[in-house]
Amino acid sequence: MTSPLAALRAAAHPCLRALCASGLTALLAACNQATLQQASYAPPRQPQYPALADNAFKIPAIDAGTIDPKYVKQRVRYVAQHPPGTIVVDPYARFLYLVQDGGFAMRYGVGVGRDGFGWSGTADVRRKAQWPTWTPPSSMIARQPELKKYSAGMGAGIENPLGARALYLFQNGKDTLFRIHGTNEPASIGKNVSSGCIRLLNQDVIDLFDRVPVGSRVVVLSEQEARAASSMEANLRTRAEVSR
Repeated sequence: MTSPLAALRAAAHPCLRALCASGLTALLAACNQATLQQASYAPPRQPQYPALADNAFKIPAIDAGTIDPKYVKQRVRYVAQHPPGTIVVDPYARFLYLVQDGGFAMRYGVGVGRDGFGWSGTADVRRKAQWPTWTPPSSMIARQPELKKYSAGMGAGIENPLGARALYLFQNGKDTLFRIHGTNEPASIGKNVSSGCIRLLNQDVIDLFDRVPVGSRVVVLSEQEARAASSMEANLRTRAEVSR
């Protein structure tokens, strides 16, 4: 015969289970709500480069994560055999350095020539242009006939392949047809993508443009020179870390 106490306990079990289940559900719901609230109020990631109004054009912001942080403009220690004011391009590391006094340089991430379009050597900046017209060379039109419509030039604008600024490179007084210029394709920075030109973010090329006068020397490193420069930079970075 079942005792009254055992009967009471048996009757209570379903109620207790129901209460526990409902309590657990409420607790999980509260946790999920707290998590959603935290996610909703998490501060947004700041853009690596803010939007910029320049003349009649608006340059869009570049969101964080669009490019590798190492390609963001920064002032770095730099050992160079070239005088301050020289532009040194390392197409293998995809960096452009503007040599400064005291063993420093402004370093910018760049996109460089894809296979078969790279080059090395020295040149001079003989012309600078803001929001330049782009005229594709005849050799490019031969490869890409759809560009023939721009044979008389493509007007300035955010869609123009030369971007916000262009530095025109000459060798021995002759136009090389290579440029240092801006781009509206931030994902191309750090890659081999161009037909030999050196492209920077529009925000960066404006910064470089303002620092570099006509007549500045440009040195594009060969693979051997780039390896030597990379080794010197690594040694300099190691010494700086040891001295901390």
